[in-house]
Amino acid sequence: MGRTAGIGELRVPTAIAVTGADLALPPQDERTLPAAVLADLDRQPLAEALAAVQSLVEQYGHVIVVYSRAVPAAVEQRLHTIRSLLESDRIALFRPELPPLAVAVLARQLRQLASCDLGPGVLAAAGRLLTHYLHAGALLGSVARLDRVPVVGLKAHARSWVPGSQFGVLAHPQADMVKAGPEVVLPGPEFGTWMLVARGQLQSDWVTGTLAPAWKAQGLRETTLPAESAEWWGTGRVIEFCGYLPDLSVLYQLVTSVRQSVCHWCGIDVIGDRCVFCSATPPSAAELTAQPAQLARQGRQGRPDRGAARALTTGD
Repeated sequence: MGRTAGIGELRVPTAIAVTGADLALPPQDERTLPAAVLADLDRQPLAEALAAVQSLVEQYGHVIVVYSRAVPAAVEQRLHTIRSLLESDRIALFRPELPPLAVAVLARQLRQLASCDLGPGVLAAAGRLLTHYLHAGALLGSVARLDRVPVVGLKAHARSWVPGSQFGVLAHPQADMVKAGPEVVLPGPEFGTWMLVARGQLQSDWVTGTLAPAWKAQGLRETTLPAESAEWWGTGRVIEFCGYLPDLSVLYQLVTSVRQSVCHWCGIDVIGDRCVFCSATPPSAAELTAQPAQLARQGRQGRPDRGAARALTTGD
């Protein structure tokens, strides 16, 4: 396939999947690959959902499923069931601690990077890296049911504010909350970003008219509010926003500046301390010392069973 100037040669791309069409944002640029939408997983017959994911694995080799922590429990359970039934370390389930709109933005950034010369293990781990460069929050009409952002003390103080107040809440990278006003803003990024805005059942120009200029947003776009946003924020009276890096060359440079290593279990290139596909962490010194004997036993007995691999895993 063709070459992208300065950011490597496109190989067979890794599939980036999301759990709803509202998380499949429009392309950021001409390099952004389409998202695979795994919609209604909890309502489909298991065989149908299984076939859809298996088809993606066969077509692309590896699949990264990006989904929100506000996804219905039945959807997450179905994802784990599918991965288990397929017995595949080619399916990565990535559930970042981000609000739904930021999850959609992160999935799109991975779709941008999927067009580059990054292996699936590096691309999957890039999701964890790029969360550090997102600024995600919302303007809320109520914080009574805001349980996912640790601003308990501020919530208690908010009870004394005038009824009808609107609350600017930052969920990531650091929790914060303010009473929204013309001169009041939340702390923003110290680098140039674009802002994506999704409006719910709240009427206000504070995000686009006050916050975006204060954050020196270099671009502003609007999209549909994800279905899971009301659940995540505890109210449908919400305007969600996310500051993000839009440029593929910047994203690529951030990812490729991190030292790569080889996963000792599944053998793919990774960045960071854990393979997102098989969840294996680097072996300890004791494991490395014992490795020659283990390899000898495995050579006599054949490939170890999958349970042995799971004994080395951590995380979700």
